[in-house]
Order: sequence, then C-alpha cells, then structure tokens
Amino acid sequence: METTPLSFISHSNDLNNPIRIADLEDFENEYEDDSMKKLDDIITQEEEDSFAGDFYRCGTDWSCLNSSSTSANKRLKQCNLFESWKLPLKTNVEASTSIVPDKKTIQAQKPQQQRACPFYKKLPGTPFTVDAFRYGQVKGCSAYFLSHFHADHYGGLSKAWSHGPIYCTPITGRLIKMCLYVNPLLIHTLDLDVEYVIEGIKVTMLEANHCPGAALIHFNLPSGQCYLHTGDFRASKLMQTYPLLLNQRVNVLYLDTTYCNPKYRFPLKEKVLDFIVKVTKNMLKKQPKTLIIVGAYSIGKESVYLAISKALTVKIHANSSRRRILQSFGWPEISGNLCTNGNDTPLHVLPMSSLKFEILEKYLKSYSDRYTSVLAFRPTGWTFSESTGSELDSIKPISKGFVTIYGVPYSEHSSFTELREFVQFLGPEKIIPTVNVGNAATRNKMQSCFQEWSKK
Repeated sequence: METTPLSFISHSNDLNNPIRIADLEDFENEYEDDSMKKLDDIITQEEEDSFAGDFYRCGTDWSCLNSSSTSANKRLKQCNLFESWKLPLKTNVEASTSIVPDKKTIQAQKPQQQRACPFYKKLPGTPFTVDAFRYGQVKGCSAYFLSHFHADHYGGLSKAWSHGPIYCTPITGRLIKMCLYVNPLLIHTLDLDVEYVIEGIKVTMLEANHCPGAALIHFNLPSGQCYLHTGDFRASKLMQTYPLLLNQRVNVLYLDTTYCNPKYRFPLKEKVLDFIVKVTKNMLKKQPKTLIIVGAYSIGKESVYLAISKALTVKIHANSSRRRILQSFGWPEISGNLCTNGNDTPLHVLPMSSLKFEILEKYLKSYSDRYTSVLAFRPTGWTFSESTGSELDSIKPISKGFVTIYGVPYSEHSSFTELREFVQFLGPEKIIPTVNVGNAATRNKMQSCFQEWSKK
C-alpha cells in the first residue's frame, strides 16, 4: 500500500439477571497495567511551560516561581495569611480549629469538578466520542462509543448513565447491561462487519483480537475522511485482509500503544498456548494430582484455559459470577465446558490478583482430598522478558512449597513489531496514541517510532 509522510499528533493535552459489581472479582485489575494506562491526567505542553505547570511541580519550594528579574538566591517565604496581611492573629483554641478544618471537612467542602474529556477521545467533525464515559455529558457529543468491556474503557458507566446513547458490540452490550445495570434503552448494539449510518456517518465494527466483544471502530465521514479507532487490540495478519482496511485509506489512526516500546517483541499467541499445554502435560506426568489454575480478568484470557481444556479433555471450573459472564458470550465451546463443582475438574480459573502463594496455598487446602500441588499460569504481556524473548522453554517458574507459578507472555495487546507492521500496512496520515501518553519523554519516543515506520 502506497503511503505518504506520516504526521504524528502528540498528547500534549491530556441477561436479565444483573450481576452486582461486588460479585465480579478483579474488576480493578482487568486491564494489563492500570499504571501504564493513565489516559486522562495529562498536562498540556502549554501547561508544562506555564506558571500553573511550575506551581504543581515545585511542591513546597516556590522559589522556581520567581521571575527572571528576581535574584536567584531570593526564596519566597511561606507564612500565615494573617501575618502576611499584618492582621492580629487569634490564638485561642476556637480560632485555631475554625481556621484549620479537619480533613473530612475539607473533602466535604471541596467542589466536585467534572474532568474535561481529552481531545484524543473525541473524533473531529463528528458528534462522537470513544471510551469517554467518566467525563459526564461531553459538550457536542450525541453518541458515545464503547470499544470493549474493560474498566479503563467503560469507567463512568453505571445505571445512572443518562448522557446519551451507547454504541458497542452485542457482547459488550450484554455485559454493560448485566454487570453495570445500564439502561437497556440507551444501549445500541452493532454487529461486526456490518456498516451502520449514525448521525450521517458510516460506522463499522471490526474484530479487535483483544477480548470477547472488543472492536476496532471504523468511521467513514461524509467529507471522505476516514478514522480508525483501535480501542485495545492485538494486530494480526488477518486484519490485513479486512476489506475496509484494504480498500480505504485511513486518515487518522487512534492507536493502542500499550506496548509501543522496542523491548516488547512477544511470541505469537499460538506459540504461547502450545507452551502452556506442554508444561501442563509434563507436570501431570510427574504429579498426576496437580490442580491447574489460570489467572484471568473478568473477561479476557479465555483462549488460555480453553486450550488446556481441549488438550486434557476436561471441563473448566469458575465461580458463579464468571460462569454467567462466560455464558453471556453465547459461545458453545465455553458454555458447554463449564462446571460448577471444583472437584469435578483439575482446571480452575481464578482472578489474576489471586495468583499469590499464600492465596494458592489456601486454595489447594480446600481441595486437599483430591490434589497435592498447584500449577498456575499468569498470562500477561507484562511477564515478557527480553532475555527470554521467543525462547519460551527458558522461562523459569517461581515455586514455593507445593505451588508453582509460570508467568507467560500471552498478551492481548499488540507487540511492538505487530504495531509497526500494522501501521505500515495502513499507512495512515496521522497517528494519535491512546496509551502511555502522560509523559513527554514517552510521547517523543513514540513519535520517533511512528516517523521511522512511515519511511519504510
């Protein structure tokens, strides 16, 4: 595909029976690293160079706020306001307590300001936003798109949502209704690979290869401009066969840059699954009474425990909340392989945050009449090691007592090399990164990558 020089936009701005949120384990951990995805607390470049930027960086030393004409050695003095204004200072206890309210009083009196929606969640020339639910009513927005059901994307959605219609895939629609109590009248589901016209704009959802219901969202504007928002995705060769992406130039690409760093060069998912199955079989040969545990988020990582289930011809045990979520997908290969009794299968699914020795040791004790050891897998891209690379056999598990935990680089986000190949295939005019954008140095590194990719 012929490409033209690429322009980089830097982030200098920032079922009818509902499941209670309390029943859904690990909601706060259902994305790969929340600390890597702070999309909203972004200081603009203008702010970084402003008085406000200096103020928030200086802490309690305000000397850096002096003007250039002020002596470099002169330091601003912090003092009581009464003293500054040369007013008599009350010294009785009553005065002291009224001047310095307690922490709870301060928090109660603090006005609740709605955060402004970052520009990279808005689509220019449209009344649309993507994954922008935590900002209340966004000015000028009449349609809110949700790329998938992970908390860092649906954050802000609840039964109280009333700011406008929500557009998403059918699986995601069922999940926000079942788990978040969102008003069904506001949920508009869009099937994959079907073109819809919304507010005069052609919209198509494409498989994102991330988690069930996740979509790339393709927008075709009347002006001829084309936007592609990836949400979270794992780029694949198959995406290069999508007719929309083959036949129409993408002008602006909103890109999931979770792993936009050359050190992240994951092996293919299929190779990681083969490795997991091999390790599992080898362990069972040595110790037949081994309980196999897979860590997962509320949704995502299904392919891992499905691969083990098929290889061992065993069912999958999960608690009632997870079973209801899995059944909502409408996938027979999952629904038909779930079991309610943990004693009936050696394959169990637990929240990713439960993969700790002390927790797994207690869990093993609850099945001590059937199992004598635990083999657990933590499938996430954050376990990737440059020293290991694609040599999966060199992965060293950590063991304690009768518990063994493998961290395996099974990621549902694109690796650096997959991002590069996807961008070079699309040849977009502009790229707007949506992850890891709160740091100027990181933004600059990504910009360099994008510019380099556009040359090839």
